[in-house]
Amino acid sequence: MSTTVPIGVVTVSDRASRGIYEDKGGPGIVAALTELFGSPWHPVARVVADEQALIERALVQLADEDLCPLILTTGGTGPALRDVTPEATEAVCEKMMPGFGELMRAVSLKVVPTAILSRQTAGIRGGSLIVNLPGKPSSIRECLDAVMPAIPYCIDLIGGPRLETNPAHCIAFRPKGA
Repeated sequence: MSTTVPIGVVTVSDRASRGIYEDKGGPGIVAALTELFGSPWHPVARVVADEQALIERALVQLADEDLCPLILTTGGTGPALRDVTPEATEAVCEKMMPGFGELMRAVSLKVVPTAILSRQTAGIRGGSLIVNLPGKPSSIRECLDAVMPAIPYCIDLIGGPRLETNPAHCIAFRPKGA
């Protein structure tokens, strides 16, 4: 059994899934988490096309089979017809966590006015928190910096492993005694 925590990283991109485009979103998530986490972890990566059934299958496998307490997606959150990551996330989750998307949009709006077009969301499937992130690595980092302080405690509340952040880059919030 691994001593590190598996973290799901799902890139949603037609072009990256076909090898036409270099996946920059997944590596952007991994780079950000490498700085933000203080606990040992390892990525469980998937690259899938912008197809709701494929996204749902990847999320279910990462949550139910790979037992990832945190699953981060990148891509497919805009208004384009093929952007269906939020729909796939909602379809596999028992509880939605709209505050994650609200905060990420608020942070992104400080950088670019088109952040209002983002449909990022988050939800809970069993013991997994699924968070939809944007596709651009700099936007991924901005959004993770915003929501990471709440992620370890959310994972605590759903029965996951205790994850610590790297205090040089992020201070996780936990109520006193938690």
